[in-house]
Amino acid sequence: MTAPDDAIPKPHHRGGKFQNPENEFVTKSLAEVLRWRWDASRRGLPPAPQAPIPCVAPDLAFLHANARAGRGMLPAVTWIGHATVLAQLGGITLLTDPVFSERASPVRFAGPKRHVPPGVALADLPHIDLVVISHNHYDHLDAQTVDALYAQTGGAPLFVVPLGLRDWLARRGIQQAVELDWWQTHQMPSPMGMIDVMLSPAQHWSARGLTDRMSTLWGGFAVLAPDCHLFFAGDTGYSRDFARLREHLAERQRPENGGGFDIALLPIGAYEPRWFMSNQHVNPAEAVKIHRDIGARRSLGIHWGTFELTDEALDEPPRSLARERSAAGLSNDDFFMLAIGETRRLPRRGANRDSGADGAHVSMSDENE
Repeated sequence: MTAPDDAIPKPHHRGGKFQNPENEFVTKSLAEVLRWRWDASRRGLPPAPQAPIPCVAPDLAFLHANARAGRGMLPAVTWIGHATVLAQLGGITLLTDPVFSERASPVRFAGPKRHVPPGVALADLPHIDLVVISHNHYDHLDAQTVDALYAQTGGAPLFVVPLGLRDWLARRGIQQAVELDWWQTHQMPSPMGMIDVMLSPAQHWSARGLTDRMSTLWGGFAVLAPDCHLFFAGDTGYSRDFARLREHLAERQRPENGGGFDIALLPIGAYEPRWFMSNQHVNPAEAVKIHRDIGARRSLGIHWGTFELTDEALDEPPRSLARERSAAGLSNDDFFMLAIGETRRLPRRGANRDSGADGAHVSMSDENE
C-alpha cells in the first residue's frame, strides 16, 4: 500500500474523526428533518413512478465464463441495483457497495425497502475477488451481505474500505480487509498484472448510529487495471475533488497511456429537496459535471430505482439525466443507463477509444431514459 505524501496536510482529519475540508457537513437539526418530512407529506412526495423500474434477466452464463477467463476477461459492468455494480476488469470480479438485503436499515422490519430485487441474486454471483465499500450508511454497507460474501465458496474476497471500517469488519470476523485514507493506494495482483485500488475524496459523511457520526471515513474508488480504468464515486455532493482527481492521475492517464477513466459509476438519484441534500448527494446536472471533471470516456448512472430515499420519483433521475446530458452535448453512450440486471461490455483500454460498448447489450428505451 502506498501512503500519501507526508508534506500534504490532512484537513479532513479532525481529532479522531473526519470532515469535508471545504464544505463541512453540518448535521441537520431535528427541526430541519421535520420540516423536510412535513413538506414532503403535505405535497404528496415522492410521486409514484410513471413506469416500472426497468429490469432484465442477467446474463449469468457470460458473467461466470468471464469471471473464469483470466487474461481473456472482457471488461464489463452489470448493474445489480442502487450503488451495487458487478465490474469485471483486469481478470478480477469486483462489487461496489454490495447491498442484497430487502431493506437498507439496521432492522429487518422497518426502513427503506427494495422496490425491485437485485439484478443478480446473491447465490447466483460469480466468485467475487474484490469488494470496495465507500462508506458506512446502511444503503451502502450491509452486514448480511458482507457476511455472505466473506463466506462464499472458493475463498473470501478482499475488502477495501475507508479508514475506520476495517475494525467494523473485524468485529464480524472478517480479516481479509485493507483500509485506506484519501489518495492511498492498495496494489492487488491479478491475472493481468497489478491493479491499483485508490480511495479518492468525496463530499459526504458517515454514521451507523447516534454516537459514531463522522468516526469513519468516506470516499470514492479509482480501480486502475491494465485493461480498464474504473471510477466509483460512492455517495457525494459536488466539489472540486473531482477536478483534483483528474489532476492526481494526469500522468497515469496521459493520452498515450490510454487516457482517462474508461468507465465511471456516478450517482444520479436521491437528490431532492436540494436545500437538504445538496451537500451530500449530487443531482443529474452535477453528475454530468463530475463526468467531465474526471475526464471519463463513459459513465453509468447509478444510485436510483431501488430504494425510495428522497423526494423525487423513483424513476425521475434517468429522465433528468437525459435532459442534462442533451444540454451538455453528450450522447447516450457517453453517459448511459442500464436496466437492473443488465450487462454492458466495454472496449479494452487503448483499443477502439472512440467507439461505444464492445459487444451486444440490452439497452433501456429512450422512453425510460
